[in-house]
Amino acid sequence: MIENISKAIPDASASKKNWRSLGIEVGIVLAIAILLIFVIPSILTTSGQAFRITMLGRFLALAIVALGIDLIWGFTGLLSLGHGVFFGLGGYALAMHLKLQFPADATLKLPEFMPLYGINELPALWKPFFSFQFTVLAIVLIPAAVGAILGFLVFRNRIRGVYFSILTQAMTIIFFNFFNGQQQYINGTNGLTDFKTIFGYEINAPETQRVFYILTVVFLVLSYTLCRWLTSGRFGRLLVALRDDENRARFSGYDPTGFKVLVFAISAVLAGIGGALFTPQTGIISPKSMDIALSIEMVIWVAVGGRATLIGAFIGTILVNFAKSILSEQFPEIWLFFQGAMFLLVVMVLPDGLVGWCRTTGWELAKRLFKGRPVVTYPSLELDPEVQSERENPRN
Repeated sequence: MIENISKAIPDASASKKNWRSLGIEVGIVLAIAILLIFVIPSILTTSGQAFRITMLGRFLALAIVALGIDLIWGFTGLLSLGHGVFFGLGGYALAMHLKLQFPADATLKLPEFMPLYGINELPALWKPFFSFQFTVLAIVLIPAAVGAILGFLVFRNRIRGVYFSILTQAMTIIFFNFFNGQQQYINGTNGLTDFKTIFGYEINAPETQRVFYILTVVFLVLSYTLCRWLTSGRFGRLLVALRDDENRARFSGYDPTGFKVLVFAISAVLAGIGGALFTPQTGIISPKSMDIALSIEMVIWVAVGGRATLIGAFIGTILVNFAKSILSEQFPEIWLFFQGAMFLLVVMVLPDGLVGWCRTTGWELAKRLFKGRPVVTYPSLELDPEVQSERENPRN
């Protein structure tokens, strides 16, 4: 009985500590959300930089994509270089719905580019996107289906590592060329742009953009919550096990294929949601979003912030994109050198990213600065009677 109670005490203490940590994390996330929704827009508006609110909204949409990449790369060990495809699929789904928002007195209810290519009747592919409910389902289900199918075909053959990365790059090339060639149906290289209204409201109006910004913050918080829930507990430990030693996890009775397909599909959904929120705040979606360069940039955001941290994906996305924007404004001719130097700094000096550095080297440095110099010997030895006696009467 006493032994059982003594065993339960550490468990209760650990559980209490976990709940305390969870409460602190929830408080931090809510504080950041409040800052993003109420404080930062007010500061930017007061300082005459209201245009950066929409820019920040786009970067927050990209942070949702980065969370999905961190989920599969940082925790599961799957380096995807093709998440731009899922990002573009979500963006195109919402863009097609926005292009079908015609005025009530419109005589020809077709996107303006279709008659230029001889199409005088709306293609069957477009018609379901009149429905906003169908569009929402498409934003979620189309990236999920593509990710699940690709994941199943790859993971059942135990393809991983650099070969998986190459396959995702090949997927990016295929989708980029396909969308680039559909000039008459989705305007090809030019992409879908010139969105007018949504639910009767002008898209480019500041009030509408403000709603998109708030929705982006809300979905970012929900995405972070989902990723934190997935990476905690038994499922999270299994993902880490698959990353560190997949064969041992398989010998323990787990089927890695199903878990990898699931987490890859969830990551694809997050990328699709990010693309859908990015599109109306940018005003355009084109095959360029499916280019390899953007997919590699997404991985860089996570690496800069620190993979397998989640919060690092958010920090890295905001930091890199704002640095890219500001440097390109101030130094339009040489800003790429600054960007390259920043990436080299991360790779050579901060291999675990900013969050990883703060948790290790940064934390130790802070303890040394605020706690003073450590003693040379153990404090208990200084008070030990035998040690004191030895000092007073040293032996030859």
